[in-house]
Order: sequence, then C-alpha cells, then structure tokens
Amino acid sequence: MMLCVDSQLFSEFKAWKEEPTLDRSCCFLERVYHEDIYPCLTFSKSEVQRCRQGAAAVPYHSCGSFWTISLFFPLKQNKRVSVFDRKCALSGQTKSCKHRIKFGDSSSYYYVSPYCRYRITAVCNFFTYIRYIHQGLVKQQDAEQMFWEVMQLRREMSLAKLGYYKDQL
Repeated sequence: MMLCVDSQLFSEFKAWKEEPTLDRSCCFLERVYHEDIYPCLTFSKSEVQRCRQGAAAVPYHSCGSFWTISLFFPLKQNKRVSVFDRKCALSGQTKSCKHRIKFGDSSSYYYVSPYCRYRITAVCNFFTYIRYIHQGLVKQQDAEQMFWEVMQLRREMSLAKLGYYKDQL
C-alpha cells in the first residue's frame, strides 16, 4: 500500500521534532489535541469528564499519575447475572466492565467498558511515544519513520473513538 504524506502535517512534525516539547502551543501537538486527543477523551457522562481534564497532565507524567486502571476480580459470581455487567462510568451503558478507573488522588473507582478503556490507553500510548522522542530515547529512526509511527498511534486513537478495539485492528 502506497502512503502519501500530508506535507503540512509532516512539516509541522519535523519542526516539532527539531525542538521537541510537550507544550501543546506548538502547531503539531495543538493539531493532535484538537483532532484526536480531546475527541478520544470526551465521554457522555459529565460527572466523570475528568478524563478530558487529565489530558493536560498526561504529556508530562505517566498516565498512572492521573488515571489508574486496574483489572477487577470479583470475589463471587452470581450465576444469573455476570458480575462484570455494570454501568460504565464513562459511557453510561451497561457493559461487561472488567476494569476500573481511579482519577488522581481520589479513592473512588469507576467501572469502565473495554471501549472506554481502549480510548484512554490509545491516548496514553501516543503520549508515551511522544515522551520518548522528547527525552531523546528514539534515535535510530529518521524523521519520516518517526512520523509514520506517530500516524499509526493517531490512527489507533481515531479507531478507538469509532469503537474498534486493539484486537480488531
């Protein structure tokens, strides 16, 4: 498959790569926030809208500094209703919620569906790679290789917004 480079986006990325910053005031990161990150972290439940607020903290720290996502292991299972069928705190839908999320220093956990969990982890994966570039840990690749890796991570965020999970990609 032949890939075509968006010259405007590629030039924004190259300018960012020359002096990588985690500040979204640069054209490249502002575009990614606007086109991918904010839409990916916008959920229907307003009381847990802190996911979008956490996007500002994620580039500078690990995702675990704002969100803690853990696998939920129930002690007992009801044979008639799965204990995993819970209302997702982010989508408001009753789904098989095997994970819980905790925001910042809060002691409260909220159940999250695989769909919402993947949206959050797609954003975290993007920021992990961006931080690696910022810290100088990605050296063996040229700008075009890095660009396509970033585009793959943006693609994962876009697909996550549409409801696709990693195993479906």
